[in-house]
Amino acid sequence: MPKAIRLYQHGGAEVLKWEDVELPAIGVHEVLVRHTAIGINYSDVYHRTGLYPTALPSGMGSEAAGVVEQIGRRVRGFKRGDRVGYVVSSPPGAYATERVLSADALVKIPAGIGDEQAAAVLLKGLTCWYLLRRTHRIRRADVILITAAAGGVGLILSQWARALGAHVIGAVGSESKARLAKRHGCHRVIVGYGDLAAQVREFTRGKGVDVVYDSVGKDTFHAALDSLRPRGLMVSFGNASGPVPPFAALELASRGSLFFTRPRLVDYVDSGEIRRTAARELFALMKRGKVRVHVGQRYALQEAAQAQQDLEGRRTTGSTVLLP
Repeated sequence: MPKAIRLYQHGGAEVLKWEDVELPAIGVHEVLVRHTAIGINYSDVYHRTGLYPTALPSGMGSEAAGVVEQIGRRVRGFKRGDRVGYVVSSPPGAYATERVLSADALVKIPAGIGDEQAAAVLLKGLTCWYLLRRTHRIRRADVILITAAAGGVGLILSQWARALGAHVIGAVGSESKARLAKRHGCHRVIVGYGDLAAQVREFTRGKGVDVVYDSVGKDTFHAALDSLRPRGLMVSFGNASGPVPPFAALELASRGSLFFTRPRLVDYVDSGEIRRTAARELFALMKRGKVRVHVGQRYALQEAAQAQQDLEGRRTTGSTVLLP
């Protein structure tokens, strides 16, 4: 009997339930995927708490890797036994042993990329793709600041940005995370956020950075703005410390006519063709050794609540996977 983590009410990690589930019949354009590894992301916490509205009851999780077990009669390009991965944010449901999905959601995992790597990297990697290639197209010699640089997205974002020629400044919460960030692409690392802007100004000889990629949110918002050069871009793509509070547009004007955006993956990676293009670029960088995926934690699927608690408590580094 297939099993899954289910959500019936918003709240703490204790609301996650491990249950038997019935799978729907496979449609003509759908496939049945048996999961071999499942990625955990901070967006999963937002769905659980209700920060990101989710109709209940609900599954959990947006990304996984696995093996195609059955295919609908009109599916083309996939066959039984193919190794595949996917990112599907709506509805959530990756925290499961098996799942029925549209074939258009899938990407093939190439030889040389392990299932754990794929499950750990797809959502984070596609996020990095749109941040670096679409939200702001990184140019050689751009100077950027990445907060939470030792997190799952931060480690990939730092490596990819460096491979594109950017000078990468990372900000982290501890010395151990600083060492990890330096091994994964950061040229300089700031430990702690108390004097973030001052240290950035010191590193950049008073100029500030071209772009800030911030996933921390409330606790780093104003320091991140103060780290930008005139007409720099603030990219707020996460809320680990809580949502950014409302602010006046004059906050941007007074700091040098700054730009601000709050992007979402779904608005940039909005078709199967774009998804496969982004995945090919990501996997190519991985195979060339330009992006290394650090899986810092592994949990059994039924231990998803503990995994989310550790993620919220900032007790994790790199990516975390659940194993069915």
